[in-house]
Amino acid sequence: MPRFSSLKKYTSHPILLGTALLTITGLTSRVIGFFYRIFLSHTIGAQGMGIYQLIFPVFALGIAFCGSGIQTAISRYTAQATGQSRCPQVYLYAGFLLSTGLSAICAWSVYTGSDFIAAAILDEPRCAPLLRIMAVSLPLAAIHCCINGYYYGLQKTMVPSVSQLLEQICRVASVYLIYRICTSQGREVTAAMAVWGIVCGELAGALFSLTVVRFTRCTDHLAAALRAVFTFSAPLTANRVLVDFINSLEAILIPVCLKSYGYSNGDALSIFGILTGMAMPMILFPSVLTNSISVMLLPSISQAKAQKKQDVIHRTIRRTIESCLVLGFASTIFFLLTYALIGQYLFANTLAGLYIRTLSFICPFMFLSATLGSILHGLGHPAVTLFLNLGGCLVRIACIWLFVPLYGIRAWLYGMLASQVLVALCAILILNRSRDI
Repeated sequence: MPRFSSLKKYTSHPILLGTALLTITGLTSRVIGFFYRIFLSHTIGAQGMGIYQLIFPVFALGIAFCGSGIQTAISRYTAQATGQSRCPQVYLYAGFLLSTGLSAICAWSVYTGSDFIAAAILDEPRCAPLLRIMAVSLPLAAIHCCINGYYYGLQKTMVPSVSQLLEQICRVASVYLIYRICTSQGREVTAAMAVWGIVCGELAGALFSLTVVRFTRCTDHLAAALRAVFTFSAPLTANRVLVDFINSLEAILIPVCLKSYGYSNGDALSIFGILTGMAMPMILFPSVLTNSISVMLLPSISQAKAQKKQDVIHRTIRRTIESCLVLGFASTIFFLLTYALIGQYLFANTLAGLYIRTLSFICPFMFLSATLGSILHGLGHPAVTLFLNLGGCLVRIACIWLFVPLYGIRAWLYGMLASQVLVALCAILILNRSRDI
């Protein structure tokens, strides 16, 4: 009996159960994505990967503008409303109104301005058709974000987990189908097929989420909910847009500064593709667990703060730091031991292995900054994470602008490590001195 009562205690805990479910589906999705990256690296090549990766800063900016902050606001207010026995779905409706409107504006802007963005901003005209395809996915992603935020707030992770896995499966399956059609008809395989995969994946995720959510008539106080969601999401959105804008600037500057270092345009794009399309996804692979923890921490911390359970907040922060450090150092050791094998046998690229070796040291600090940022959001301090993330981004930008033309890509790798250390340590210091805990 003690064994079963202990099992029941853990399975009934929303953070543990939700984290486990998100981790399992996230890990499955990462494994699929890992082999998908290998497939892309062999079909479109390193330069094609570089062109494909160049559009992701624009995609991330679009998601940040119309979805990320609103999703977090929906999650927080849904958790609060549930804890106070009020109807939580009104916040989902408020988020829908804001997010779909913003996503339509963003999609139209990217589609009509694709030529200018590709030539003048990304410095790569071949990105224009990819941007037009990608613009279609933004409204679909906004719908997906809102429904996920609602279920995260309810601390029910089954729907977001299944939709994430379904999205990844449909993305990979559609790209493979397009690849087979192109090869059978003798057509050139380009990065456009990977972008169509993004659209198909987002469509599958949005349709699934809309199908399973149970809409009820809960429109009382919709105007108040709109104000609350907008007020809370505005600094978060500004945070994400500003950080993603700087990240976009970072991604654009890397090939430009590599050319200043002495590389040709094709070689600079190839190095950029190896770094962002092979090495970084490998380093981010273990973060599936910390991402799951981060998602579940925000509503849990919000409820604990609303109920003034200071001991719960203290205990959660302590265990989060311990878990992230253990996972981070274990990941670092793993990559240090296997970087050569990963580069040679998985990606057939020795440079990818060398980049993985250098980037492996960021794991403990990267995991800490992600989870502690979620705790700060739950405590109602989105502006703090804005300044922390901005500080980290500015360190990387400075390294790219000042040192990459002199020392090559190694300067960016060391700048990435310095920025993650800075953000993680500052977050720990701020939480240690916070009056909320």
